[in-house]
Amino acid sequence: MYFAALLARTEDGWEASDTELDDVETLSDLTDLAREASEEADTVLVLIEQEDAWFGVLRLDGEEDPRIYVSDAAAAARSSYGEILLTDELLGREPGDDDVADLDSLDLDGTEDGEPEHSDEEDEEAAASGEAVSHSPVGDRDILADLGVSEKELLALDEGDALSTIADSLGAAEVLETVR
Repeated sequence: MYFAALLARTEDGWEASDTELDDVETLSDLTDLAREASEEADTVLVLIEQEDAWFGVLRLDGEEDPRIYVSDAAAAARSSYGEILLTDELLGREPGDDDVADLDSLDLDGTEDGEPEHSDEEDEEAAASGEAVSHSPVGDRDILADLGVSEKELLALDEGDALSTIADSLGAAEVLETVR
């Protein structure tokens, strides 16, 4: 199960809106969606989570390039929405490298139709041979530091309640819960 929301910081505080990602295929699409949804906001956060597997944060400050953090790159790589956030640059790959499996053939849980999920041991073996993305966090670990969530706190978040914890630290827990 996925959840995606947009938090926009305006002069009046944080505003939240449910974000539909069905028509979003690229990071550029997601960035455009966030900018269009909150044109008057100073800071916009797109929060995405796959229940108990991974979460991601995309941050836009004005016209600056987006900043991204993903809690578990391997789990996100097996997700259609995670693939949007996982740029080659974020993964430390040359553009065009195809180290990640063909995501079109995957179910939303990241497995191919009728196949069981990989074990942690299989993921470690694949990572060691260069065939898979690591289960480590990737991206800007200071993405929320100026908003009250330090790198240490971000890395310690549990995937199950990360977005609620982040929203609570921002003072936006109530507005996030209205769109959940």
